Amino acid sequence: MDTLATKYAGRAVPRYTSYPTAPHFTDAVDGKVAARWLATLPEETVASVYLHVPFCSEMCAYCGCTTKATRKIEPVLAYTETLAREIALVRTTIGRRQKVSHVHWGGGTPSMIPGGTFLALTARLREAFQLTPDAEIAIELDPRTVDRTLASTLAKAGMTRVSLGIQDTDPRVQAAIGRVQPDSVVTAAFEHLRAAGLARINADLMYGLPHQTPETVRRTVEAMALLSPSRVSVFGYAHVPWVKSHQRLIDESALPRAEERLLLEATMRAALVEAGYVPIGLDHFARPDDPMTLAAQTGVLRRNFQGYTTDTADALIGLGASSIGKLPQGYVANAPDVGGWKRAVDGGRLPVVRGFALTHDDRLRGAVIERLMTDYAIDFADPDLARLGDPLTLLARSRDCLREPLRDGIATLEQTRLRVTRAGRPYVRVLAACFDAYLPTGRARHSAAV
Repeated sequence: MDTLATKYAGRAVPRYTSYPTAPHFTDAVDGKVAARWLATLPEETVASVYLHVPFCSEMCAYCGCTTKATRKIEPVLAYTETLAREIALVRTTIGRRQKVSHVHWGGGTPSMIPGGTFLALTARLREAFQLTPDAEIAIELDPRTVDRTLASTLAKAGMTRVSLGIQDTDPRVQAAIGRVQPDSVVTAAFEHLRAAGLARINADLMYGLPHQTPETVRRTVEAMALLSPSRVSVFGYAHVPWVKSHQRLIDESALPRAEERLLLEATMRAALVEAGYVPIGLDHFARPDDPMTLAAQTGVLRRNFQGYTTDTADALIGLGASSIGKLPQGYVANAPDVGGWKRAVDGGRLPVVRGFALTHDDRLRGAVIERLMTDYAIDFADPDLARLGDPLTLLARSRDCLREPLRDGIATLEQTRLRVTRAGRPYVRVLAACFDAYLPTGRARHSAAV
Protein backbone atom coordinates (compact mmCIF):
# COMPACT_ATOMS: atom_id res chain seq x y z
CA MET A 1 0.00 0.00 0.00
CA ASP A 2 1.52 3.36 -0.98
CA THR A 3 2.28 6.08 1.55
CA LEU A 4 -0.58 8.36 0.54
CA ALA A 5 -3.15 5.59 0.80
CA THR A 6 -1.80 4.52 4.19
CA LYS A 7 -2.15 8.03 5.56
CA TYR A 8 -5.27 9.38 3.86
CA ALA A 9 -7.53 6.70 2.37
CA GLY A 10 -9.15 5.76 5.67
CA ARG A 11 -9.73 9.29 6.96
CA ALA A 12 -13.38 10.06 7.66
CA VAL A 13 -14.43 13.21 5.81
CA PRO A 14 -17.69 14.51 4.28
CA ARG A 15 -18.57 14.00 0.62
CA TYR A 16 -19.12 17.77 0.32
CA THR A 17 -22.27 17.78 -1.75
CA SER A 18 -23.05 20.90 0.29
CA TYR A 19 -21.28 23.30 2.60
CA PRO A 20 -21.93 23.37 5.45
CA THR A 21 -22.84 19.70 5.36
CA ALA A 22 -26.26 18.47 6.52
CA PRO A 23 -25.19 17.35 10.03
CA HIS A 24 -24.67 21.04 10.88
CA PHE A 25 -28.22 22.07 9.96
CA THR A 26 -30.34 23.19 12.93
CA ASP A 27 -34.00 23.79 13.75
CA ALA A 28 -33.36 27.55 13.73
CA VAL A 29 -34.49 27.32 10.11
CA ASP A 30 -38.07 26.06 9.95
CA GLY A 31 -41.09 26.35 7.67
CA LYS A 32 -41.70 29.98 8.54
CA VAL A 33 -38.12 30.94 7.72
CA ALA A 34 -38.24 28.93 4.50
CA ALA A 35 -41.49 30.66 3.52
CA ARG A 36 -39.86 34.09 3.93
CA TRP A 37 -36.90 32.98 1.86
CA LEU A 38 -39.09 31.60 -0.93
CA ALA A 39 -41.33 34.66 -0.96
CA THR A 40 -38.32 36.91 -1.56
CA LEU A 41 -36.76 34.95 -4.43
CA PRO A 42 -35.74 37.56 -7.01
CA GLU A 43 -37.85 37.63 -10.17
CA GLU A 44 -34.86 36.74 -12.34
CA THR A 45 -34.01 33.62 -10.31
CA VAL A 46 -33.74 30.36 -12.22
CA ALA A 47 -34.31 27.34 -10.00
CA SER A 48 -34.04 23.59 -10.14
CA VAL A 49 -36.46 21.19 -8.45
CA TYR A 50 -35.71 17.93 -6.66
CA LEU A 51 -38.56 15.54 -5.80
CA HIS A 52 -37.93 12.70 -3.35
CA VAL A 53 -40.01 9.51 -3.44
CA PRO A 54 -38.95 7.38 -0.44
CA PHE A 55 -40.28 3.95 -1.48
CA CYS A 56 -38.77 0.80 -2.94
CA SER A 57 -40.29 -2.62 -3.48
CA GLU A 58 -37.41 -4.10 -1.47
CA MET A 59 -34.44 -2.75 0.46
CA CYS A 60 -30.96 -3.32 -0.96
CA ALA A 61 -28.37 -3.96 1.75
CA TYR A 62 -25.90 -1.37 0.46
CA CYS A 63 -28.42 1.48 0.17
CA GLY A 64 -27.61 4.81 1.77
CA CYS A 65 -30.76 6.58 0.60
CA THR A 66 -33.70 7.74 2.70
CA THR A 67 -36.27 5.16 1.65
CA LYS A 68 -38.27 2.21 2.90
CA ALA A 69 -39.56 -1.01 1.40
CA THR A 70 -43.21 -1.55 0.60
CA ARG A 71 -45.08 -3.95 -1.66
CA LYS A 72 -48.35 -2.02 -1.25
CA ILE A 73 -49.35 0.75 -3.65
CA GLU A 74 -51.59 2.60 -1.16
CA PRO A 75 -48.73 4.37 0.72
CA VAL A 76 -47.24 5.46 -2.61
CA LEU A 77 -50.54 6.88 -3.85
CA ALA A 78 -51.13 8.69 -0.56
CA TYR A 79 -47.62 10.13 -0.78
CA THR A 80 -48.19 11.49 -4.29
CA GLU A 81 -51.37 13.23 -3.14
CA THR A 82 -49.41 15.06 -0.45
CA LEU A 83 -46.60 15.78 -2.91
CA ALA A 84 -49.11 17.45 -5.24
CA ARG A 85 -50.32 19.62 -2.34
CA GLU A 86 -46.73 20.54 -1.45
CA ILE A 87 -46.10 21.62 -5.05
CA ALA A 88 -49.15 23.89 -4.87
CA LEU A 89 -48.07 25.22 -1.47
CA VAL A 90 -44.61 26.17 -2.76
CA ARG A 91 -46.15 27.81 -5.83
CA THR A 92 -48.44 29.91 -3.59
CA THR A 93 -45.57 30.82 -1.26
CA ILE A 94 -43.38 32.06 -4.12
CA GLY A 95 -46.31 33.98 -5.57
CA ARG A 96 -45.58 33.20 -9.22
CA ARG A 97 -44.69 30.38 -11.57
CA GLN A 98 -41.01 30.08 -10.77
CA LYS A 99 -38.72 29.58 -13.77
CA VAL A 100 -37.09 26.12 -13.57
CA SER A 101 -34.24 24.73 -15.68
CA HIS A 102 -33.69 21.32 -14.04
CA VAL A 103 -36.02 18.73 -12.49
CA HIS A 104 -34.71 15.61 -10.77
CA TRP A 105 -36.81 12.71 -9.46
CA GLY A 106 -34.94 10.70 -6.84
CA GLY A 107 -35.56 8.20 -4.09
CA GLY A 108 -36.10 5.41 -3.49
CA THR A 109 -37.62 4.28 -6.70
CA PRO A 110 -39.74 7.12 -8.14
CA SER A 111 -41.04 4.82 -10.88
CA MET A 112 -43.09 3.00 -8.22
CA ILE A 113 -45.66 5.75 -8.82
CA PRO A 114 -48.28 4.27 -11.20
CA GLY A 115 -48.11 5.62 -14.75
CA GLY A 116 -51.32 7.63 -14.78
CA THR A 117 -50.59 9.12 -11.39
CA PHE A 118 -47.04 10.01 -12.44
CA LEU A 119 -48.28 11.78 -15.58
CA ALA A 120 -50.83 13.73 -13.54
CA LEU A 121 -48.14 14.72 -11.03
CA THR A 122 -45.74 15.91 -13.73
CA ALA A 123 -48.59 17.94 -15.22
CA ARG A 124 -49.13 19.56 -11.81
CA LEU A 125 -45.44 20.37 -11.72
CA ARG A 126 -45.60 22.09 -15.11
CA GLU A 127 -48.65 24.08 -14.02
CA ALA A 128 -46.91 25.29 -10.85
CA PHE A 129 -43.51 26.02 -12.37
CA GLN A 130 -42.39 27.56 -15.64
CA LEU A 131 -40.04 25.00 -17.16
CA THR A 132 -37.56 26.46 -19.61
CA PRO A 133 -37.70 25.05 -23.18
CA ASP A 134 -34.36 23.26 -22.70
CA ALA A 135 -35.03 22.08 -19.14
CA GLU A 136 -33.39 18.79 -18.19
CA ILE A 137 -35.87 16.44 -16.52
CA ALA A 138 -34.20 13.40 -15.00
CA ILE A 139 -35.25 10.37 -12.98
CA GLU A 140 -33.46 7.61 -11.06
CA LEU A 141 -34.54 4.08 -12.02
CA ASP A 142 -34.12 0.52 -10.83
CA PRO A 143 -33.40 -1.48 -14.03
CA ARG A 144 -35.57 -4.33 -12.72
CA THR A 145 -38.64 -2.10 -12.96
CA VAL A 146 -38.09 -0.85 -16.53
CA ASP A 147 -40.39 -2.28 -19.17
CA ARG A 148 -41.96 -0.90 -22.36
CA THR A 149 -44.89 0.61 -20.49
CA LEU A 150 -42.70 2.48 -17.99
CA ALA A 151 -40.37 3.73 -20.75
CA SER A 152 -43.36 5.03 -22.69
CA THR A 153 -44.75 6.75 -19.60
CA LEU A 154 -41.42 8.46 -18.90
CA ALA A 155 -41.25 9.70 -22.48
CA LYS A 156 -44.79 11.08 -22.26
CA ALA A 157 -43.86 12.81 -18.99
CA GLY A 158 -41.06 14.65 -20.81
CA MET A 159 -38.05 12.97 -19.22
CA THR A 160 -34.82 13.91 -20.95
CA ARG A 161 -32.35 11.84 -18.88
CA VAL A 162 -32.57 8.66 -16.83
CA SER A 163 -30.13 7.09 -14.36
CA LEU A 164 -30.01 3.34 -13.92
CA GLY A 165 -28.68 1.91 -10.66
CA ILE A 166 -26.44 -0.93 -11.85
CA GLN A 167 -23.85 -1.06 -9.02
CA ASP A 168 -22.17 -4.32 -10.15
CA THR A 169 -22.83 -7.09 -12.67
CA ASP A 170 -21.13 -9.95 -10.79
CA PRO A 171 -23.70 -12.49 -9.47
CA ARG A 172 -21.80 -13.11 -6.21
CA VAL A 173 -21.57 -9.40 -5.45
CA GLN A 174 -25.23 -8.90 -6.32
CA ALA A 175 -26.28 -11.67 -3.95
CA ALA A 176 -24.17 -10.17 -1.14
CA ILE A 177 -25.83 -6.74 -1.46
CA GLY A 178 -29.37 -7.97 -2.11
CA ARG A 179 -29.54 -6.54 -5.63
CA VAL A 180 -29.87 -9.49 -8.03
CA GLN A 181 -30.36 -8.27 -11.61
CA PRO A 182 -29.08 -10.45 -14.47
CA ASP A 183 -27.34 -8.84 -17.43
CA SER A 184 -30.38 -9.58 -19.57
CA VAL A 185 -32.54 -7.39 -17.32
CA VAL A 186 -30.12 -4.47 -17.55
CA THR A 187 -29.79 -4.84 -21.32
CA ALA A 188 -33.56 -4.91 -21.72
CA ALA A 189 -33.88 -1.73 -19.65
CA PHE A 190 -31.51 0.09 -22.01
CA GLU A 191 -33.39 -1.22 -25.04
CA HIS A 192 -36.82 -0.21 -23.72
CA LEU A 193 -35.66 3.29 -22.84
CA ARG A 194 -33.98 3.88 -26.18
CA ALA A 195 -36.96 2.52 -28.08
CA ALA A 196 -39.08 5.15 -26.29
CA GLY A 197 -36.70 7.91 -27.40
CA LEU A 198 -34.83 8.26 -24.11
CA ALA A 199 -31.25 8.34 -25.37
CA ARG A 200 -29.53 10.08 -22.45
CA ILE A 201 -28.93 7.22 -20.05
CA ASN A 202 -26.62 7.30 -17.03
CA ALA A 203 -25.27 4.15 -15.38
CA ASP A 204 -24.44 4.21 -11.67
CA LEU A 205 -21.71 1.79 -10.56
CA MET A 206 -20.14 1.23 -7.16
CA TYR A 207 -16.82 0.05 -5.76
CA GLY A 208 -16.03 -1.11 -2.24
CA LEU A 209 -18.77 -3.76 -2.23
CA PRO A 210 -18.28 -7.24 -0.74
CA HIS A 211 -16.42 -9.80 -2.88
CA GLN A 212 -15.39 -7.30 -5.55
CA THR A 213 -11.99 -7.87 -7.17
CA PRO A 214 -10.15 -5.94 -9.88
CA GLU A 215 -11.21 -8.65 -12.35
CA THR A 216 -14.91 -8.50 -11.47
CA VAL A 217 -15.14 -4.70 -11.55
CA ARG A 218 -13.35 -4.59 -14.89
CA ARG A 219 -15.93 -7.01 -16.28
CA THR A 220 -18.68 -4.77 -14.90
CA VAL A 221 -17.23 -1.73 -16.70
CA GLU A 222 -16.77 -3.69 -19.92
CA ALA A 223 -20.40 -4.83 -19.78
CA MET A 224 -21.53 -1.24 -19.29
CA ALA A 225 -19.32 0.04 -22.09
CA LEU A 226 -21.05 -2.34 -24.50
CA LEU A 227 -24.38 -0.69 -23.60
CA SER A 228 -22.80 2.76 -24.15
CA PRO A 229 -24.48 4.97 -21.53
CA SER A 230 -23.95 8.73 -21.88
CA ARG A 231 -22.49 9.00 -18.39
CA VAL A 232 -21.17 6.59 -15.80
CA SER A 233 -20.76 7.31 -12.11
CA VAL A 234 -18.46 5.22 -9.93
CA PHE A 235 -19.37 5.81 -6.29
CA GLY A 236 -17.48 4.42 -3.34
CA TYR A 237 -19.73 2.35 -1.09
CA ALA A 238 -20.12 4.10 2.25
CA HIS A 239 -20.52 1.49 4.98
CA VAL A 240 -22.32 3.42 7.71
CA PRO A 241 -24.39 0.86 9.65
CA TRP A 242 -24.66 3.30 12.56
CA VAL A 243 -26.81 5.43 10.22
CA LYS A 244 -28.34 2.79 7.94
CA SER A 245 -29.07 -0.23 10.12
CA HIS A 246 -29.94 -2.48 7.14
CA GLN A 247 -26.28 -2.31 6.09
CA ARG A 248 -25.61 -4.71 8.96
CA LEU A 249 -26.85 -7.38 6.54
CA ILE A 250 -23.54 -6.99 4.71
CA ASP A 251 -20.71 -9.24 5.88
CA GLU A 252 -18.02 -6.74 6.92
CA SER A 253 -15.32 -9.38 6.56
CA ALA A 254 -16.08 -9.50 2.82
CA LEU A 255 -15.63 -5.75 2.36
CA PRO A 256 -12.39 -4.64 0.68
CA ARG A 257 -9.83 -2.83 2.82
CA ALA A 258 -8.66 0.72 2.07
CA GLU A 259 -5.83 -0.32 -0.25
CA GLU A 260 -8.14 -2.74 -2.06
CA ARG A 261 -10.77 -0.03 -2.51
CA LEU A 262 -8.12 2.17 -4.14
CA LEU A 263 -7.21 -0.60 -6.56
CA LEU A 264 -10.88 -1.24 -7.41
CA GLU A 265 -11.48 2.44 -8.14
CA ALA A 266 -8.29 2.73 -10.20
CA THR A 267 -9.23 -0.38 -12.20
CA MET A 268 -12.70 0.95 -13.00
CA ARG A 269 -11.31 4.37 -13.87
CA ALA A 270 -8.73 2.92 -16.26
CA ALA A 271 -11.32 0.67 -17.92
CA LEU A 272 -13.71 3.57 -18.46
CA VAL A 273 -10.98 5.73 -19.97
CA GLU A 274 -10.05 2.84 -22.26
CA ALA A 275 -13.70 2.68 -23.32
CA GLY A 276 -13.59 6.34 -24.37
CA TYR A 277 -15.11 8.07 -21.33
CA VAL A 278 -13.73 11.35 -20.00
CA PRO A 279 -13.09 11.49 -16.22
CA ILE A 280 -15.20 14.19 -14.54
CA GLY A 281 -14.33 15.18 -11.00
CA LEU A 282 -13.99 12.55 -8.33
CA ASP A 283 -16.40 9.87 -9.52
CA HIS A 284 -18.11 10.71 -12.84
CA PHE A 285 -17.30 9.81 -16.44
CA ALA A 286 -18.97 11.08 -19.60
CA ARG A 287 -18.82 10.71 -23.36
CA PRO A 288 -16.66 13.38 -25.04
CA ASP A 289 -19.76 15.04 -26.55
CA ASP A 290 -21.82 15.00 -23.34
CA PRO A 291 -22.80 18.37 -21.76
CA MET A 292 -21.06 17.33 -18.54
CA THR A 293 -17.74 16.99 -20.36
CA LEU A 294 -18.15 20.47 -21.82
CA ALA A 295 -19.07 21.85 -18.37
CA ALA A 296 -15.91 20.37 -16.87
CA GLN A 297 -13.73 21.66 -19.69
CA THR A 298 -15.13 25.20 -19.42
CA GLY A 299 -15.05 25.45 -15.62
CA VAL A 300 -18.81 25.55 -15.03
CA LEU A 301 -19.26 22.07 -13.57
CA ARG A 302 -21.22 22.19 -10.31
CA ARG A 303 -21.73 19.90 -7.32
CA ASN A 304 -24.94 19.53 -5.33
CA PHE A 305 -26.85 16.86 -3.43
CA GLN A 306 -27.07 14.71 -6.56
CA GLY A 307 -23.28 14.86 -7.01
CA TYR A 308 -21.63 16.40 -10.07
CA THR A 309 -24.07 18.24 -12.29
CA THR A 310 -24.44 20.68 -15.17
CA ASP A 311 -27.20 22.41 -13.19
CA THR A 312 -26.20 26.07 -12.79
CA ALA A 313 -29.53 27.23 -11.32
CA ASP A 314 -29.51 29.93 -8.65
CA ALA A 315 -31.74 27.97 -6.25
CA LEU A 316 -32.76 24.39 -5.53
CA ILE A 317 -36.30 23.65 -4.37
CA GLY A 318 -36.66 20.35 -2.54
CA LEU A 319 -40.02 18.57 -2.49
CA GLY A 320 -41.00 15.45 -0.59
CA ALA A 321 -40.00 13.95 2.74
CA SER A 322 -36.28 14.36 3.60
CA SER A 323 -35.53 16.50 0.53
CA ILE A 324 -33.07 19.37 0.89
CA GLY A 325 -33.18 22.66 -0.97
CA LYS A 326 -30.80 25.55 -1.29
CA LEU A 327 -32.06 29.11 -1.54
CA PRO A 328 -29.96 32.28 -1.81
CA GLN A 329 -30.23 32.70 1.97
CA GLY A 330 -29.31 29.14 2.93
CA TYR A 331 -30.30 25.48 3.10
CA VAL A 332 -33.75 24.12 3.94
CA ALA A 333 -34.42 20.47 4.84
CA ASN A 334 -37.86 18.88 4.89
CA ALA A 335 -39.03 16.58 7.68
CA PRO A 336 -37.29 13.22 7.15
CA ASP A 337 -40.31 11.16 8.20
CA VAL A 338 -43.30 10.87 5.88
CA GLY A 339 -45.73 11.40 8.76
CA GLY A 340 -44.18 14.68 9.92
CA TRP A 341 -43.86 15.91 6.35
CA LYS A 342 -47.49 15.10 5.60
CA ARG A 343 -48.83 16.74 8.77
CA ALA A 344 -47.08 19.99 7.90
CA VAL A 345 -48.33 20.04 4.31
CA ASP A 346 -51.87 19.11 5.37
CA GLY A 347 -51.72 22.03 7.80
CA GLY A 348 -50.74 24.44 5.02
CA ARG A 349 -47.17 24.79 6.30
CA LEU A 350 -43.91 24.23 4.47
CA PRO A 351 -42.55 20.94 5.92
CA VAL A 352 -39.08 22.37 6.62
CA VAL A 353 -37.73 21.32 10.02
CA ARG A 354 -34.00 22.10 9.72
CA GLY A 355 -31.66 24.24 7.72
CA PHE A 356 -28.78 26.65 7.77
CA ALA A 357 -28.62 30.39 7.18
CA LEU A 358 -25.43 31.07 5.22
CA THR A 359 -22.91 33.70 6.30
CA HIS A 360 -20.48 35.44 3.95
CA ASP A 361 -17.74 33.16 5.28
CA ASP A 362 -19.84 30.07 4.53
CA ARG A 363 -20.37 31.18 0.94
CA LEU A 364 -16.67 31.76 0.40
CA ARG A 365 -15.64 28.44 1.94
CA GLY A 366 -18.37 26.64 0.02
CA ALA A 367 -17.16 28.11 -3.27
CA VAL A 368 -13.57 27.07 -2.52
CA ILE A 369 -14.62 23.52 -1.64
CA GLU A 370 -16.82 23.21 -4.73
CA ARG A 371 -14.06 24.38 -7.05
CA LEU A 372 -11.57 21.95 -5.51
CA MET A 373 -14.09 19.13 -5.91
CA THR A 374 -14.92 20.02 -9.52
CA ASP A 375 -11.80 21.63 -11.02
CA TYR A 376 -9.10 20.19 -8.72
CA ALA A 377 -7.64 23.69 -8.62
CA ILE A 378 -8.42 27.17 -7.39
CA ASP A 379 -6.74 30.56 -7.53
CA PHE A 380 -7.38 32.52 -4.36
CA ALA A 381 -6.65 35.72 -6.27
CA ASP A 382 -9.62 35.11 -8.60
CA PRO A 383 -11.77 38.29 -8.67
CA ASP A 384 -14.97 36.21 -8.78
CA LEU A 385 -13.93 34.57 -5.52
CA ALA A 386 -13.09 37.94 -3.99
CA ARG A 387 -16.70 39.03 -4.47
CA LEU A 388 -17.64 36.52 -1.77
CA GLY A 389 -15.15 37.70 0.84
CA ASP A 390 -11.42 37.66 1.50
CA PRO A 391 -10.05 34.45 -0.05
CA LEU A 392 -6.41 35.33 0.58
CA THR A 393 -7.05 35.58 4.31
CA LEU A 394 -8.89 32.24 4.17
CA LEU A 395 -5.87 30.69 2.46
CA ALA A 396 -3.56 32.09 5.12
CA ARG A 397 -5.74 30.73 7.91
CA SER A 398 -5.79 27.29 6.29
CA ARG A 399 -2.04 26.92 5.83
CA ASP A 400 -1.53 24.84 8.97
CA CYS A 401 -4.04 22.26 7.77
CA LEU A 402 -2.61 22.35 4.23
CA ARG A 403 0.98 21.86 5.34
CA GLU A 404 0.78 18.05 5.58
CA PRO A 405 -1.08 17.47 2.25
CA LEU A 406 1.32 19.85 0.50
CA ARG A 407 4.34 18.08 1.95
CA ASP A 408 2.97 14.68 0.95
CA GLY A 409 2.29 15.74 -2.64
CA ILE A 410 -1.51 15.68 -2.55
CA ALA A 411 -1.47 19.27 -3.78
CA THR A 412 0.83 22.08 -4.80
CA LEU A 413 0.59 25.74 -3.84
CA GLU A 414 2.23 28.27 -6.16
CA GLN A 415 1.68 31.75 -4.76
CA THR A 416 -2.14 31.91 -4.65
CA ARG A 417 -2.95 28.88 -6.83
CA LEU A 418 -3.77 25.62 -5.06
CA ARG A 419 -3.80 22.60 -7.37
CA VAL A 420 -4.56 18.97 -6.58
CA THR A 421 -1.94 16.66 -8.07
CA ARG A 422 -2.94 13.62 -10.10
CA ALA A 423 -1.72 11.36 -7.30
CA GLY A 424 -3.70 13.41 -4.81
CA ARG A 425 -7.06 13.38 -6.62
CA PRO A 426 -8.46 10.35 -4.78
CA TYR A 427 -7.95 12.34 -1.54
CA VAL A 428 -9.43 15.67 -2.65
CA ARG A 429 -12.05 15.43 0.11
CA VAL A 430 -9.22 15.50 2.67
CA LEU A 431 -7.91 18.69 1.09
CA ALA A 432 -11.40 20.23 0.95
CA ALA A 433 -11.78 19.54 4.67
CA CYS A 434 -9.02 22.08 5.36
CA PHE A 435 -11.53 24.79 4.43
CA ASP A 436 -14.38 23.36 6.53
CA ALA A 437 -14.79 25.57 9.58
CA TYR A 438 -17.36 23.24 11.17
CA LEU A 439 -15.73 19.83 10.79
CA PRO A 440 -13.39 20.11 13.82
CA THR A 441 -16.31 20.71 16.19
CA GLY A 442 -18.87 18.43 14.52
CA ARG A 443 -19.98 15.14 16.04
CA ALA A 444 -21.16 13.47 12.84
CA ARG A 445 -19.42 10.30 11.66
CA HIS A 446 -18.40 10.25 8.02
CA SER A 447 -17.35 7.59 5.54
CA ALA A 448 -13.75 6.97 4.49
CA ALA A 449 -12.08 9.38 2.06
CA VAL A 450 -11.69 6.65 -0.57
